[in-house]
Amino acid sequence: MGLSFFNFFSSDIGIDLGTANTIIYIKGKGIVVNEPSIIALEENTDRVVAVGNEARQMLGRTHQDIITVRPLKDGVIADFEATEIMIREFIKKANINRMMIGKIVVCVPSGITEVEKRAVRDSAERAGAREVELVAEAMASAIGVGLEIDEPIGNMIVDIGGGTSEIAVISLSGIVNHTSIRIGGDEMNQSIIQYFKKNFNLLIGEKTAEDIKCNVGSAAPLEEEIEAEVKGRDLIDGIPKTISISSNEIREALHDSIQTIVEAVKLSLERTPPELASDILDRGIILTGGGALLKNLDVCLREETSMAIHTAEDPLTCVARGCGNILDAPEKYDKVLLKHRRNT
Repeated sequence: MGLSFFNFFSSDIGIDLGTANTIIYIKGKGIVVNEPSIIALEENTDRVVAVGNEARQMLGRTHQDIITVRPLKDGVIADFEATEIMIREFIKKANINRMMIGKIVVCVPSGITEVEKRAVRDSAERAGAREVELVAEAMASAIGVGLEIDEPIGNMIVDIGGGTSEIAVISLSGIVNHTSIRIGGDEMNQSIIQYFKKNFNLLIGEKTAEDIKCNVGSAAPLEEEIEAEVKGRDLIDGIPKTISISSNEIREALHDSIQTIVEAVKLSLERTPPELASDILDRGIILTGGGALLKNLDVCLREETSMAIHTAEDPLTCVARGCGNILDAPEKYDKVLLKHRRNT
């Protein structure tokens, strides 16, 4: 009686624990938190100063007593304690009593090791979960987009996140083949930072690089190229400086990262069984994740693969919405959860 009473009041949560953003979905309420995966801590006490959007504003602007931490790198946990604190803070932001958390479903990259899975489970358990289930990001994306994943039909998902790009062919509730590369939005930001250093002797911060990528970046020529002003520090004389750049130059900066993603998509298509490949040819490739918002990425992939490319509606939240669908229909999606190997 006590347990069913508890189940009635407990909250089941889906978490898209991303390198760049963390999105929390609560069963019955939808998406309640969608913020950058960053926390700001006091250096000596580990007291939380800010989390999410507030912490992002502090990136590169803190004094010596405050450190900003991005606990995830390449889609996996790099700082265990900071991840646990961040999950707990986001759950607090979602107005959920920690004592009332039921099941947490967390999305993870396909290429994740057993040790990395264990770290995710432990972080979620220590943040208050009574039960933790893991699901591959690409699978959650496919469910979030609304694909009938249990049909014997091939679907290809390309999910470009902050730390990883996941390419998966899905059929009959399973992943037929997957390619997980540790290149995503973060790598693109780094490419932009390096480009400015090399070509303009200008040092820019991560937040500036991110803004340039979102506003000026593109994967293929634009109908009208964009100009923008960029502020940074001159590496030669050390003083602040402003320069003008065009979307052409940023496209050049992003070229290698985009090419790596294109090659991974081609490799995945080569590995796909012919029957499923013909389904993908009919249905096209679906782009999800924050990287799908890069201007003309669909055009670039279409030219390179000669396939139809569809960008999902609101690509940033597909994984979290997929988590929500799994929570809403646990029996239907039981097969997609990653099985837990206790002996490893």
